Amino acid sequence: MLTVGDKFPEFALQACVSREQGKEFEQITDKSYEGKWKVVFFWPMDFTFVCPTEIAEFGKKNGDFADRDAQVLGASTDTHYVHLAWRNDHEDLKDLPFPMLADTKRELSTELGILHKQAGVCLRATYIVDPDGIIRWASVNDLSVGRNVPEVLRVLDGLQTDELCPCNWEKGQPTL
Repeated sequence: MLTVGDKFPEFALQACVSREQGKEFEQITDKSYEGKWKVVFFWPMDFTFVCPTEIAEFGKKNGDFADRDAQVLGASTDTHYVHLAWRNDHEDLKDLPFPMLADTKRELSTELGILHKQAGVCLRATYIVDPDGIIRWASVNDLSVGRNVPEVLRVLDGLQTDELCPCNWEKGQPTL
């Protein structure tokens, strides 16, 4: 698995970016948000139970990430058409403010090393990638356990201080 200090892989993937007819899809690449921090998170598959709770929470906190000059990107191995169908079907996903990447060929998830060995779907992996494309934080959960979005924000805040941050540090508290 790629981890802290590794370069995040190059990619070019179709994404569901909107529900507006004629504007639903766009190709997103590793260069699409140059100069920004990126929070890239993966979920196992669409039309499941834990996944929409995480995706909706990233959507609710999207403004907090944007305030930190970070672009959120969600991804699974489902197609961009399936992402759109899920957004149209699930009330909590209708107004997502970030792209849902379709790693249909499993190229990005394979390069990252985050495919579940038996199920062949993505583990619940989250990466914080700095503006130079370097992975600065990686977290991976098993399929059955959702992640903690406020913790992702807390770690992003700590990384952006470029200081030493003690245990349980929160933005606004002194660093070491």
